[in-house]
Amino acid sequence: MRIAILSQGPQLYSTRRLVEAAVARGHEVKVINPLKCYMNINMTKPSIHMAGKNLGHFDAVIPRIGASVTFYGSAVLRQFEMMGVYAVNGSIGIARSRDKLRSMQLLSRQGIGLPITGFANKPSDIPDLIDMVGGAPLVVKLLEGTQGIGVVLAETRKAAESVLEAFMGLKANIMVQEYIAEAQGADIRCFVLGDKVIAAMKRQAKPGEFRSNLHRGGSATLVKLSPEERSVALRAAKTMGLNIAGVDLLRSNHGPVVMEVNSSPGLEGIEKATQKDVADAIICFMEKNIDKAVKSRP
Repeated sequence: MRIAILSQGPQLYSTRRLVEAAVARGHEVKVINPLKCYMNINMTKPSIHMAGKNLGHFDAVIPRIGASVTFYGSAVLRQFEMMGVYAVNGSIGIARSRDKLRSMQLLSRQGIGLPITGFANKPSDIPDLIDMVGGAPLVVKLLEGTQGIGVVLAETRKAAESVLEAFMGLKANIMVQEYIAEAQGADIRCFVLGDKVIAAMKRQAKPGEFRSNLHRGGSATLVKLSPEERSVALRAAKTMGLNIAGVDLLRSNHGPVVMEVNSSPGLEGIEKATQKDVADAIICFMEKNIDKAVKSRP
């Protein structure tokens, strides 16, 4: 097959591993920067161009679209979909997962465990907003933040009021969540592929830090999931409409709660922590499912 990988960084670990896995299985692969693409949108023969040339036909596309380019990257992915190319993760699922507030609302509607979450846009709402999530300590999150950036732990009510007023003063979109103290700075990344969790790792924040992201200095180890955790991860990915997802869970006193569903989960941490060839599993999944997708087309 001819496979396109939408990625701004051909040198990035995840992109390199996917290229290696696809080539090892006999496929032709092209890494395409979505920001360098432009599109001919028409009703007879839609196409994608780059540097003055038509990119031509691809059988499948693997989107690795960075959060900062979600809008344009999703537009390019939709163009591939319009051209009949099989997308391992579809544009609708990616858009759902990237909107943190919308994703929380969708998960809540499906009865999936979440930290209590509040959203408001006026300083006068702050006192009730803080009470709504159980008071301080609480977590304030920028809706546009990634990799732990824009996430603040407010340990007292006064600190929470100050942080919320500051963010609102900057017209930033934020949400407030209860702080799950019993998680002790650890979360679980479940790597979902289709209808299975193929790998899972526990990420532990470094001392003095509550964010467990590996980019923030956290460490990763292999973890065994409970049946409930596995079920929650699968339901969360399905709710977003994603075949590939990194579902981040916290172990709370009232069961697993979903913190985030990532549509472009990194491969480096999960492969090193679990010693599993996740990249090869993704290519195998694509091979098995592309035929089904083609046969189901009208």
